[in-house]
Amino acid sequence: MLYLMRHGAPAIEGRLLGRTDDPVTESGIAACVARARGLTFARILSSDLIRARDCAAAIAAPLGLSPTSDPSWRELDFGDWDGLPPAAVDQAALLRFYDDPDAAPPPQGERWSILQTRVAQALATMAPVPTLVVTHGGAIRAALAELCGFDQRQLWAFHLPYAALVSLRIWPGEARTVQIVGVST
Repeated sequence: MLYLMRHGAPAIEGRLLGRTDDPVTESGIAACVARARGLTFARILSSDLIRARDCAAAIAAPLGLSPTSDPSWRELDFGDWDGLPPAAVDQAALLRFYDDPDAAPPPQGERWSILQTRVAQALATMAPVPTLVVTHGGAIRAALAELCGFDQRQLWAFHLPYAALVSLRIWPGEARTVQIVGVST
């Protein structure tokens, strides 16, 4: 099993938080801990950003696990938009980004294909053991694109609020099969 969990609510919500290392709230951590209750996993990974790392550490501690942070699981870098509320961004540029984040990335930001490539590499190097990854909405969507073949429009259809959990069963091999077992929001 592979569990992909979005980190808890950050201290400042309503912003485009990519590389901005904003802390998570106590209630955000508690929401992730509650969401993880009952899951069975042998390993926990997280983005290296504090809002994901702190949630992973809180989930791992009572289980005696040591989470591993990996920058491959970071959110998309929003460049010049990073840390801004969407209303403060040129709306035409933001719409072009949402329509095609690879062709119209944020100024000085990351293209969608770069995010997808680094998440795909992280997935390819994962040991085949039940794993929980505490990460970001963009990285979860990139993983779903890689594992399930969803296109961009399909990915935006996934509602992934803070502490959301996507559960996947993966059968490895040449003809890898992936089953979405559940999405908890």
